[in-house]
Amino acid sequence: MRIALPKGRLFEESVELFLKVGILEEKIEEGRKLTIRSGDFEIFLVKPFDVPIYVENGVADIGVCGYDVLLERNSDVYVHVDLDIGKCKVCVAGKPESKLIYRESNCLRVATKYLRITDSFFKEKDKRVRILHLNGSVELAPVVGLADFIVDLVQTGRTLKENGLVVIDEIADSSARLISNKASFRNKHSQIVGIINTLLQYSQTP
Repeated sequence: MRIALPKGRLFEESVELFLKVGILEEKIEEGRKLTIRSGDFEIFLVKPFDVPIYVENGVADIGVCGYDVLLERNSDVYVHVDLDIGKCKVCVAGKPESKLIYRESNCLRVATKYLRITDSFFKEKDKRVRILHLNGSVELAPVVGLADFIVDLVQTGRTLKENGLVVIDEIADSSARLISNKASFRNKHSQIVGIINTLLQYSQTP
């Protein structure tokens, strides 16, 4: 069974959960190696935004993926279980004084890596937006005047606060989901369903 796990904080949470429920038998750690063998599993360590690509294309049978990434990628995969880890929100943020601009202006400059989510959200609000595609340090954009607002993940809000920004609007809640390749779900049905049931039983335990 091939599993795609996202690098970073969600990797640690995923491994901890899989150990707790007995899917993994030994602790594995993130390092320079991008493939790890653990029991019957071959684990691929990939960037969070790339997890659904590996799964959709059958390189990985299953994966752990944030709901924000699923919304953005719109990948053709099965989504099975909310793992209740990696909790955060996709939010619009900006300077405190920009709240009036957000309410009254019909044309906004927004910096983000979430192009699809941002476009869809503001279309529903009937607001025109100029979307600036940034891959990192999006909090800098309103500070230096590159954009009026950002759309990004917010967990504790600490990074926003340190850069003089506040949440202006909330778009969606996000947490990690177990996903599978559609062909793998047919061909390795009993194995994948076994993992799903194990996770569901754990989530339903008081």
